Amino acid sequence: MKRTLGLCTLLLYFSSVFSQTSGSWTPDLGNGNFTNPLMWGDWPDPDIIRVDDKFYFISTSMHYVPGCPIAVSSDLVNWEMGGYAVSRYEEDPRYDLKGGDMYLSGSWAATLRYHNGTFYAGFCTPKMESKEGHFSICSAKNINGPWTRTIFPEFLYDPGLFFDDDGRVYVAHGQQTLYITELNSDVKSVKVPQRKIYDNPGFPYLEGSHLYKVNKKYYILGSTGGTRGKVVCLRSDNIYGPYESKVVMQDDHTYPGNGLHQGGMVQLKDGAWWSIIMQDRGPIGRVPNLEPVTWIDDWPIFGKNGIGVDTFPKPININAPVTVPASSDEFNAPTLALQWQWNHNPDNSKWSLTGRSGYLRLKAGKAATLFQAVNTLSQRVEGPYSTGSIEMDISSMKDNDVAGLGIFQLPYAYVAVRQTNGKKTIVMAQNDSTIAVVNLKQTKIWFKANVNEKGFVATFAYSVNGKDFLPIGNELKMGLGLDWTANRFALFNFNTGLSTTATGGHVDINWFRR
Repeated sequence: MKRTLGLCTLLLYFSSVFSQTSGSWTPDLGNGNFTNPLMWGDWPDPDIIRVDDKFYFISTSMHYVPGCPIAVSSDLVNWEMGGYAVSRYEEDPRYDLKGGDMYLSGSWAATLRYHNGTFYAGFCTPKMESKEGHFSICSAKNINGPWTRTIFPEFLYDPGLFFDDDGRVYVAHGQQTLYITELNSDVKSVKVPQRKIYDNPGFPYLEGSHLYKVNKKYYILGSTGGTRGKVVCLRSDNIYGPYESKVVMQDDHTYPGNGLHQGGMVQLKDGAWWSIIMQDRGPIGRVPNLEPVTWIDDWPIFGKNGIGVDTFPKPININAPVTVPASSDEFNAPTLALQWQWNHNPDNSKWSLTGRSGYLRLKAGKAATLFQAVNTLSQRVEGPYSTGSIEMDISSMKDNDVAGLGIFQLPYAYVAVRQTNGKKTIVMAQNDSTIAVVNLKQTKIWFKANVNEKGFVATFAYSVNGKDFLPIGNELKMGLGLDWTANRFALFNFNTGLSTTATGGHVDINWFRR
């Protein structure tokens, strides 16, 4: 019998910060304190706002669809998914894996603001083949959507949206050389083209701008030095400068070599300020930390004297349950749970949650490799350890179908069922090169993938009874061949031998559990 899991709430009454039972990291220690990281997974380029008693956190998601994930919290420590600002990308057929792919494109450096009853989410989309691209603003009255997207012809790199006291709207953007562009009041077009405001070669790759106004002064938070970087703050009495600068955080003690370096800050109702900034943790992803902010001589100093905190009192000590963004899914709902994202725009004719009640049905599309396959459904891996398992009905597969569970990035690996000449085998493969094969006669199979941050390795196993798992193949040494994008659990079904008119079979996945 299938079990029914709560979407986001996991009651954890013990002091351990990681539970193999729940399979999800939580920073809440249950005693009024929290520990970093805030989310031990890939939530890059964070921005944060407060609206009344709720906090909203937005993250970059690159090529994954839907894009720009938004999480919600009441205390800055416990989070659950709220939705996405982008349902799909329509501006290029390659987002449908037609005529190429758009890996690493999509949404970069998301910015989030709230003004006059409307949420605004912005991001840039670089063209990977050039230094150009475009900028988008999505708007909605409710954080859960629906969202309306406006694509600007201008390319505003790493944008920071800002509404001034007089109603004027600005975007801070750029890399090392920073600019201010003024938008029209409807936030749908540019009013005043970009004006250069800052350029300091001493801060290479200064990017990730977040623009604020505090006590009549303008502040721009940015990151310099990339992965090994630090947080720089610019300050001016005028939106167009001149700006003076100060390093407000430089610390890598929690992950030596990689500094805490990009993110936003927010003011609480009690007047205190806090920041969420990220730290690159290799193939696990760009991981956010929660840091107190102390104002010293009108500068926001992050952490404790510019050093990140490990364990610290929670910003708001309310009696709220411990929550984490959902991971497990029984596929009982008529719509996909919010933890899932496709590798590109999905082909909606080839997947279903209603074709068989309580199952995710994936129909095989034509692809030579997993990298080229549409409708690969993914979610984040986590540190320090995470595991994902599935139960899959394979009775309706056809020849040349390959369906299973993978860890997706470059390189990638998977454990799957492959059908050839009417016979099914279990295969473990890396980058589609077969490592191990096991004969299979039954129509139901269980797969498991295990991820360990130590050494960044993933291993795979299978079971023919749902209880006893046997290892298969070798370890995957997880990498970052797709820059700035973490490894992910992946569910897939593709066919390597289809003609343009033929159709593949399908598999029914009963659940994914962490």
